[in-house]
Amino acid sequence: MVSRGETPVNENSSIRAKSGTNQEGTSAHNRRVMIEALRLNGALSRADLARATQLTKQAVSNIIEDLERDGLVVALETVRKGRGQPSTPYRLVPEGAFAIGLQIDRHLTRAVVVDLVGSVLARAEANLPLDEPSEGVKVILGLIDGVRRELAGISSQSESRLVGLGVAMPGPFGLKNSDDKWMMPAWQKFPLLETLAAGTGLNVGLQNDAAACATAERIVGAAHGVDHAVCLYVGYGIAAGLILNGELYTGGNGNAGEIGRALLSPAGPGSTPLEHRASLASLYQHLGLDAADAHLYERMDALALAEDPKVMAWIKGAAHDLRWSVHLIETIFDPQTVILTSGAPETLARRLLEAMQPLLPSIADRPGRSLPRLQLGITDPWSIALGAAAEPISRAFDPRFSAILKTRAGGL
Repeated sequence: MVSRGETPVNENSSIRAKSGTNQEGTSAHNRRVMIEALRLNGALSRADLARATQLTKQAVSNIIEDLERDGLVVALETVRKGRGQPSTPYRLVPEGAFAIGLQIDRHLTRAVVVDLVGSVLARAEANLPLDEPSEGVKVILGLIDGVRRELAGISSQSESRLVGLGVAMPGPFGLKNSDDKWMMPAWQKFPLLETLAAGTGLNVGLQNDAAACATAERIVGAAHGVDHAVCLYVGYGIAAGLILNGELYTGGNGNAGEIGRALLSPAGPGSTPLEHRASLASLYQHLGLDAADAHLYERMDALALAEDPKVMAWIKGAAHDLRWSVHLIETIFDPQTVILTSGAPETLARRLLEAMQPLLPSIADRPGRSLPRLQLGITDPWSIALGAAAEPISRAFDPRFSAILKTRAGGL
C-alpha cells in the first residue's frame, strides 16, 4: 500500500468526500469525514474541505486544528493561485496511527503493519501446525511480537499510536455444524480473539478473508472511491466482500457474502457448493498438489504461464460457475462493479477473468457504465493480511453511520 502523496487537488477537479453535519454533538463523525477526504484525495485546503464536506469554514478550521494537535494532519507549504488568496493544503501524517493485520489460514499465518495511509512498514509469515490452534496461536503471538518490535524501531511513538489488531480467516463463523474441513473447525472452536487480546493487549477484530480483501481494495485497490462494489474472492474457498454505501457490510453474524456455500443445484443428493468446484482448493485437488507446499504459488504461476492443459481445463469449468456467481451478485446487490480478487498468481487470475467473458446478461448490463461489470483486483497473496490491518484503521477513522449514533447517544 502506498501513500496518496502530497500534491494538492486541483480546484477544478471533483473532490471525493462524504458530507459532514453542522448539527451539534457530531464532531466525531465530522473528524472521520475530514480524514477520509484527505485519504481519498491527497492534500486539500480548508476551503476545499469545506466545499467537499458541506461543513462551515469555522467547523473545518476547528477540526483541522484538533487533527494537527493530535498529530494526524500536517500543513504543507502555502500555495498561491493567480490573484486569489493563498491557501494552505493539509495532508494526513502517515505516522499518526498504526495497525497490525493478521491472516490465519489452514497452513500458514501472515502479519503486516500499516500506517494511517496504508503503507506497509513490516511483514512476516510462518507455517502453522494443521488443526492445532493451541500450538498455532503461540506461533502467531511470536509473529506479532516480531513485527511490533520492527515497528518500534521505525517509530518511537508506535505503541501509543497502535489502534488495534485485525484478524482475517476463512468463514463462515459460528455455525451449529462446524465440522466441515473447509471451515477450519478446530480454530472455530478455539477462543482465538480472547487469546490474542490477552497476549497482545490490543483491541482485536475478526472478519472473513473476503471482507479483508474488500477492505484492501477499498483502501488502495479497484474499489478506492467506489460506493457500491462486491469483491469476489477466489482462494482456498470462495466468498464475497460487500462494500455498500461506501462501508463494508458484514451481516448480522459476520457471514455476509459467503457465496462459496451457495449450492449450484437444488439441495439434495448431488448438490455441490460453489467453492467445492471453483476454488483454488479444487484446483490443487485437480492437479494433485499439496496446499501446504511452500513453493505452491510459484508452481501455479509457472503452470498458468505455460497454459498447462489441466490448468486450462479447470479454468474453463471454474469460469462457468463463477460467471453464474457474478450474475447472482449483480442481481441481488446492483453494485457499480464486481472485482475478482484472489490469492492466486496474477497470470492465473487474469486467465480466469478472461474465461468468464462474456458475462451472463443481468440488470448490470446497461449503457453508460463508468466502470466495467467485472474487473481484476489485487492478486497479491498478502492482500488478506493487508486488508486485516486496514480494518482497525477504518474502524477508528472512517465515517460510519454508527459513529453518529454513538456521538448523539453518548455525547462523545
